[in-house]
Amino acid sequence: MLKYRQRHADTPVVAEIALSGVIGSLSYALDIAEGQPQGHAVRSCLIGMRLAAELKMDSTERSHLFYALLLKDAGCSANANRMAELFEADDRETKRSSKLVDWSDKRAAFLWSVRSVAPGAGLRKRIDVLKGIRDEGDVTRKFMEARCDRGAEIARMLFLSEDTAAGIRSLDEHWDGRGMPDGLHGEEIPLAARIMCLAQTVEVFHANEGPKAARKMVKARRGTWFDPELVDAFLEFYNDRGFWASLEQPDVSEWEPQDFKLTGEDVRLDRIAEAFARVIDAKSPFTARHSERVAEVADGIAQVLGFDDDERRTLRRAGLLHDIGKLAVSNRVLDKPGKLTDDEFAAIKTHPVYSLQILERAPCFAPLAELAANHHEKLDGSGYPRGLKAKDLDLPMRVLAVADIYEALTADRPYRAPLSAEEALAIIDRDVPEKLDADARWALGIYVGESQAVAA
Repeated sequence: MLKYRQRHADTPVVAEIALSGVIGSLSYALDIAEGQPQGHAVRSCLIGMRLAAELKMDSTERSHLFYALLLKDAGCSANANRMAELFEADDRETKRSSKLVDWSDKRAAFLWSVRSVAPGAGLRKRIDVLKGIRDEGDVTRKFMEARCDRGAEIARMLFLSEDTAAGIRSLDEHWDGRGMPDGLHGEEIPLAARIMCLAQTVEVFHANEGPKAARKMVKARRGTWFDPELVDAFLEFYNDRGFWASLEQPDVSEWEPQDFKLTGEDVRLDRIAEAFARVIDAKSPFTARHSERVAEVADGIAQVLGFDDDERRTLRRAGLLHDIGKLAVSNRVLDKPGKLTDDEFAAIKTHPVYSLQILERAPCFAPLAELAANHHEKLDGSGYPRGLKAKDLDLPMRVLAVADIYEALTADRPYRAPLSAEEALAIIDRDVPEKLDADARWALGIYVGESQAVAA
């Protein structure tokens, strides 16, 4: 179990939650990044654990599988930029539709590619994009390798088992050896990965086309995509209407192995925030360390202002997770080198709303959800998404807003080179005190000066 501290009035209250509750809640961010309906990973977890029960897997194996299922898409953002760039399409929509395609059928794969590239463009443009993809080489394998490697890395960051990491890395391997990224065959594929591949594909077809379509797909891919024994196990519970009805309001807590609970104190929560910050920042090459740097700058400002340890820890976690909602924004918008259209800027302005919704799901991060989501609000009400004013914004929120702007100004962006610390501070000064907090700006100057002195 995980312990976290939540304040009610002035009395600290210590509560405990399952690790599954934290990861399960944050997995909704991964669903969004994959273009899937929210709850996809949790529903896949339920399907996979039901398969594990049919196979009578032991408690240790079930534990490894359980966390692998919840984190199966942890590497999803690692290939988003390149996919959007090559396909000239929304990476989320491209990923969503790709999960309904049988990649072993070359004709189906080709038709999907034709439909997916450069949506709205003419035939000539689509042909040019397809030629570019062809010239790139084995694009699918490169995409899957980046995704799978990053997913396994995230699992290891969270101190999960090597079996869990290996399952995530081999998620897209197929029984006939024609999967990705290593072309493993049959029982060379870890059992957890075989279960995960079946479970996630069933969930996608069940959600999009209904249970009969899922059953038809599973039977058609028996012995090609899927382990025949797992298909037989799936068919054993296919007619369990109660189980399929449970997916409408999925709850993974009953499937978390009771005899192999993972435990952790505050350090594990920090690690989870750090891991998801990497997922967030991997979505764009221009945000490689943005969340980590915002957390560092915010903590530096907080130290100057005399925040206590608990307040600094909360602020740092909010800094790490403030942009988790950007996983819901297309890379065609995030990485656009030119001026955004009104519609594109409107899409950007939705990301704090998604951050709020995602973080509110996780009991341990719900207390900092408002803090994280208000990083683009301004004291005069000119910020977004809600146009909050000074009376609505406490000091930690003001600090995070200043830290976010400073980091963005001093980082490389698709539309400009990074600014120096002095240039960034001068720009921030234009908005003090009307839009940005004067105390936060003063503390930022102290922090930046000290950091430069240390670096020198």
